[in-house]
Amino acid sequence: MSATAAASQALTPKQHRILDYLREHADERTYFKSRLIGDELDLSAKEVGANMPAIEDGEFDVDVERWGYSSSTTWKVVA
Repeated sequence: MSATAAASQALTPKQHRILDYLREHADERTYFKSRLIGDELDLSAKEVGANMPAIEDGEFDVDVERWGYSSSTTWKVVA
């Protein structure tokens, strides 16, 4: 099993939803606000923020980096 597959299996269902959303939209844009991700996935910005570190720290096909904090945490995502 690859490291990416093993890391992906360790994610919770919410984290999988967030990762799938980022994968789907990373080609269209680079910066994502927790609030807007939450709006799209019916989660609160706090839920998104609490779950993003698992994606940020994992080895996936998208790189996630905490970028800013004004009016909701912004995440830089590179596919």
